[in-house]
Formats: sequence, C-alpha cells, structure tokens
Amino acid sequence: MRARRVLWVSTSTETRGGVATFVRTMQQTPMWDRWQVRHVATHRNGSLAARAAAFAVGVGSFLRELVLRRPGIVHLHTASYGSFARKSTLAWICRAAGVPVVLHVHGGAFGDFYARSPHLLQRYIRRTLSSAARVIGLGDRWAEVLQEIAPDARVAVVPNAVSPRALVGQPGPGEPVHLLFVGEMTEDKGAFALLEAWRRLQDGPQLPPADLVMVGPGAVERAQRTAEDLGSVGQVRVLGWVAPVEVERLLSRSHVLVLPSRFEGQPMAVLEAMAHGLCVVATEVGGIPDLVDERCAVLVPVDDEDALVTALSTVIADPQKRAQLGARALARVRERFDVNLTWRTLDALYEELVK
Repeated sequence: MRARRVLWVSTSTETRGGVATFVRTMQQTPMWDRWQVRHVATHRNGSLAARAAAFAVGVGSFLRELVLRRPGIVHLHTASYGSFARKSTLAWICRAAGVPVVLHVHGGAFGDFYARSPHLLQRYIRRTLSSAARVIGLGDRWAEVLQEIAPDARVAVVPNAVSPRALVGQPGPGEPVHLLFVGEMTEDKGAFALLEAWRRLQDGPQLPPADLVMVGPGAVERAQRTAEDLGSVGQVRVLGWVAPVEVERLLSRSHVLVLPSRFEGQPMAVLEAMAHGLCVVATEVGGIPDLVDERCAVLVPVDDEDALVTALSTVIADPQKRAQLGARALARVRERFDVNLTWRTLDALYEELVK
C-alpha cells in the first residue's frame, strides 16, 4: 500500500481561470482531508519574470514535498504549450522517484498543440501521457482525443465540478433580461463577436429590454471602446476582471450566459452558469458539448455571427424557452457535475492507485 497522501500541482488558486476555480472547489470537499492533499503552485499571473520566479519557487516546494513527505500520488494539472512543458518535467521527476502521476489535462487546445508540434515533441508528448498512472480528460470527447494521441495511455474521464445553487428568477413584465459574458476579452473567447452581435440586435426588430455585462481580463479597454462606439453604453457594461465573489453575485442576478468561443476546454463559466439555472448560449466547440446540448442550451457554430444574433434574439424574446433551458441546465449539473460526484470519482481513482 502506498501512502494515502496526494500532492496537487497547478496554477495558484489566486490566478484567474477555470483551473484555479476547480482547485478552490475541490479544496472544500471531504477528499482534501481524506487524502491529506497538499497544494503547490508552479504558476501565477504576471510578467514573464514573475511567472519564472513562481515556477522556480514552486519546483523547490515540489521537490521538498516529494523528498520529505513522499506522497503516494502526485496529481499534476496541465494545459498546453508552456504549461505542459512545466508539468511534464515534474511528471518525469516523479517517474524517476517511483511516485505515480495523475496527469489532469485542462487545456482546450491540447489536440491542436499536439498536431502542430514537431515530430520529436509529439513523441515526447505521447511518452509523457503513456507514462502517467492515469491521464484525466474532462469529458468523453476529450478522452478520445487523448487516447488517439497516446493509445497506451490509461485515460479516465473526470468532469469539472460545481456546487448547485438556487434557480435564478426570471424578469417580470417590462424588466430587462440580464446577459452575462465571463471570459477573456479576446477574439478567441468571442468577446468582440458578441459585441458585434449586440450591435446588430439593436439595429434589428424590437426586442424586450435587455442588457449585457462583460467580465474578464484581456483587451478590456478595447472592449470598452467598442461598446462606446456601438452606442450601447447604457446597455453594455465592460467591467474587466472582477473577484470570484463578484462573479458569483453577477451570476445570481443574470438570466443568460453567453460564451461564443473559438476554442474551449470545459469552461467553468458555463458550469457555474448552469449551476444557477441560467440559459446558456455558447459555441459548439471543445468540451462545451460534453456539458450542454440542445436540450439545455443554445449552441451555435463557431464564428457564425448570424446564428449568434438569432440565438440571442430567441433567448431574449422567449421567456418560457429561456427558463426551461436554464432549469434543465441546473438539473444536468445535479445529475452529472455536482462536486459531490466528482470528488468521489477522484477518491475511487486514488484508491486504485495506492493499492
């Protein structure tokens, strides 16, 4: 029997993004104490120098944990490119030390990262995945991609998790429908496609009153200028990054989450919106179809502006459809993505590895 101790390695829980949110969520579960989980951060937001310093400090903490505490399992959270370079290095250190590794792949572009890599790097990626005791994909489609890359890898599916909340109320007659965007203000996240779609909504047939709040880091000033240029200052508020507690407050008073991304993993923003019973409008890309389908969301093709405009018009104008989709989304969270299900899945996986 191996030690019933687990070391988690990821970005800092104070960083922005879904991985930090997932780690914070799991820290509140019985699994954290049950397996005496310790957490080491090897990445944080900031300049290149700040990120390099965080990695150096994190590696030092990782080595101390590995030598002095000797965990039974090391659970590495990775994405693509630089993240994979960092975590794969630690994975091979663990292999040399005889400690099994769980490699938890979060990055939505991992398949593209592999496909675009030179031959030798592809071979390294395959060997790293195959050497792990388990590779975690966030959904069935995700697992298929990882298995195609490394047929010998032992791939398991563990979805992201969230705590179900109370179902949001719907606006009364004459009250505005509140739409929310949570993500980086970039082209790839669809922030500017959403602003253009919003402009077209204002120029089209009259709809019930609605407003849009956009939160997240990135090209915030550009998004604010775009909103002003569209003449939508009263209807669009671009707030930039806000603390998680403020995101929670915005979710609890919104009715629709919009995320027209070009690339995605399994976005926590969508899961958190589902957990509140919001109607989700998102692109059919990456791991999003593992979270929602046409029964509990409105999915649109990537970069299809007409489809996005139609979807927004529909959920603003049709309160019954909006409420129905939101209620079904919350039911799906309770059935598949409740944190109490996810921590038990990881608990069972750890039990297998320590035998």
